[in-house]
Amino acid sequence: MSNTNEQKQLIEEIGQVNEERLGLSPLAARIYALLALSSYNGLTFDEVKDFIQASKSSTSVNINVLTQLNYVEYYTKPGDRKRYFRVAKNYHRQALERYDRSLQKDIKMAEKINDFNKAHFPEKFKKEQSIVSIMKQYFKAQQNLAKETIKKITAFREGEN
Repeated sequence: MSNTNEQKQLIEEIGQVNEERLGLSPLAARIYALLALSSYNGLTFDEVKDFIQASKSSTSVNINVLTQLNYVEYYTKPGDRKRYFRVAKNYHRQALERYDRSLQKDIKMAEKINDFNKAHFPEKFKKEQSIVSIMKQYFKAQQNLAKETIKKITAFREGEN
C-alpha cells in the first residue's frame, strides 16, 4: 500500500473527525480512516500496524474494538492464514439506523420537556413551546432523511448481489 503524505494527512483529518463524532480512541479512529481509504480487498493486520506505526497489542485492541462496534469486518482467503480488514459493508446503514433511534429519543424527550413545563411552569411553556416545536420539526426532518437514505443504501447493497 502506498504511504503518501496526502494519504497520511487525510487519514489524520478523517481520524480526528471520527474520534470526536464516534467517540473512538485516536488510534481506532485512524485505523478506521486508513481502511476507509483502502481498497475493498482490505488490509492485513501487519499492513495496518505498519502504516499506523503502532505496536501489535495497540493495533490488535483497537481493531477488535472497531470489529465489535461493527465499523470494521474481516475475512480470510482460502489457503491464507491472514485476516483482511475492511470497513464493514453495512456500517453506513447501521450508523443511520442508530441515528434514527437517537432522533426518536430526542423527539420523545422534547415532548416530555414540553409536557413538564406545561404542567409545572405554564408561563415558561407559553414562551418556549414554539422552540420545542421547532426542534421536534428538525428531529423529524432528520429522521425522515435518515430513513430515506437507509432505503437507498439498502437498495444499493441489494443491487450489488
